[in-house]
Amino acid sequence: MTTFNLDAVTATPGPDLLSPDNAMMLFVDHQPQMFFGAGSADRASVINATTGLAKAARVFDVPVVLSTVAAESFSGPILPQLRAVFPDAPVVDRTSMNAWEDQALVDAVKATGRRKIILSGLWTEVCLVLPALSALSQGYEVYVVADASAGVTPEAHEHAMQRMTAAGAAPVTWLQVLLELQRDWAREETYAATLDVVKEHGGAYGMGVVYAQSMIDPHAAG
Repeated sequence: MTTFNLDAVTATPGPDLLSPDNAMMLFVDHQPQMFFGAGSADRASVINATTGLAKAARVFDVPVVLSTVAAESFSGPILPQLRAVFPDAPVVDRTSMNAWEDQALVDAVKATGRRKIILSGLWTEVCLVLPALSALSQGYEVYVVADASAGVTPEAHEHAMQRMTAAGAAPVTWLQVLLELQRDWAREETYAATLDVVKEHGGAYGMGVVYAQSMIDPHAAG
């Protein structure tokens, strides 16, 4: 048991928190055929969350790896909204359902030099749980973005989330990731861009920001 030392308590973030310097994002199989079978959540909401998550990566310059499965023969191209955020990023296309069994993908993740993987994709019970468990077994820390992912049924999604959590993965949401990366509203270099993502994809919270900035003060949101 760790001994608690009150004198060692400081106003510093814990090591488990995500930051622009310690994390990377892995997007797996956000493709038309996979969305056709996704029934655990409203598809438009999953697309919105995925796009918001991608924009969070862009705002904070977090390294990103994009991957598809059988894009030309079965599943179709990567989500257009995701491609629009990263128009020039390479996409690792695979044959394996487990992305972690594709050497090119693992090499791309390793090349980021980051240990924390922010993971999202379709379907939760296959294309997420398999690489999540594989990465965890090799010492990575995995943060699964639940609302930017979906399973065939609500039960499939939930059971897969439970399986990953039991193995050590941390369940998060896209907005949680965005705000954890910002963390301090005094960080002016990303303040405006963060609120732009909130206004575009944050639903009622985003509308609240629009209202506050328009009716109260331009800096009322943070």
